[in-house]
Amino acid sequence: MIHKVKRKGSKEEVLGLMEPLIQEWFNSRFDKLTEPEAYAIPLIHQKKNVLVFSPTGSGKTIAAFLSIINELLKLDEKGELEDRIYCIYISPLKALANDINRNLTTPLEEMKAIADERNVKAPNIRVAVRSGDTSAYERQKMARKPPHIFITTPESLSLVLSTPKFREKFSGVEYVIVDEIHEVCSSKRGVFLSLSLERLQEQVKKNFVRIGLSATIAPVREISKFLVGYENNRLRDVWVAEAESRKGLDMGVICPVEDIARLPYEIVNAKMYD
Repeated sequence: MIHKVKRKGSKEEVLGLMEPLIQEWFNSRFDKLTEPEAYAIPLIHQKKNVLVFSPTGSGKTIAAFLSIINELLKLDEKGELEDRIYCIYISPLKALANDINRNLTTPLEEMKAIADERNVKAPNIRVAVRSGDTSAYERQKMARKPPHIFITTPESLSLVLSTPKFREKFSGVEYVIVDEIHEVCSSKRGVFLSLSLERLQEQVKKNFVRIGLSATIAPVREISKFLVGYENNRLRDVWVAEAESRKGLDMGVICPVEDIARLPYEIVNAKMYD
C-alpha cells in the first residue's frame, strides 16, 4: 500500500533519534534540517520503506544514510557490529565518488575526528565501492572482509549476486538505497534492477528496508511500485515523501564594459577575456 507522508519531524525530534556523536556532528555542520531529512529520517528509523522526491542537491542522500549510520554506530558501541553487509547503496551513475565522498565518507571522517577530540569510541564503519572499474584485488578483499555499507551499480549488483563467494555476504542486508531512481525506472536497465532486488530479497532472512531517492517526476504511484515490488501478489508498503524545497539563487548580470553597444567587437571581446 502507498502512504503519503504529510508530517515533517522537527530538528529536535529528528536529532533526538540520533546518537550524541551524530547530533554533535550535525549541529556543527548544519543550522536546520532539509525537507527530505525532516520527512525521511523518522520513517527510516522505524524501518519503513520510503521514497523521497525532491530536487537535486536538497539533502536526499544524507537523509538516507544518517539513520543507517546511527544504527551501525549503536551496534559498534555495543561491540555487536559484525563483519557483514548491512546496507547496499545502488546508483545508476558510474561517477559515484563525489556523491559518496560528500554524503558518506566525509561525514564518517568528521564524526571520527569529533570522537577522537572527545576521547570517545570512534565509528568503525567500513565503506567500499564495487563497480566495473574495481580491481580484482579490491574484490577479493571485500569478499574476505565485507564492508558494512556496499556501494554499487545495478549491473555490478547483478554480478555479485551470481558470485558464490560473495553472494553469502548479502544474507544479513537490512537496508537498500536506490539513488537516482528516476534514471532507471522506465528502462530495461530498471527491469534488470527490479529483478536483482527480488533475487536479493530471496537471499535475505527478512524483508530489508527499501529507500528510493528521486528527482521530482511523475507518475509517483508507478515509481513507488517499482521501488518496493510485490510480495504474494500484494504491493509492499511504502511511504512517499515529496519535498518542495528549492535552491536559493544569487544572480547577477556582469558586463565587461560600460556600454557594450557603442564599442567595437574586438574591444568588448578582449575585455570579456580580462
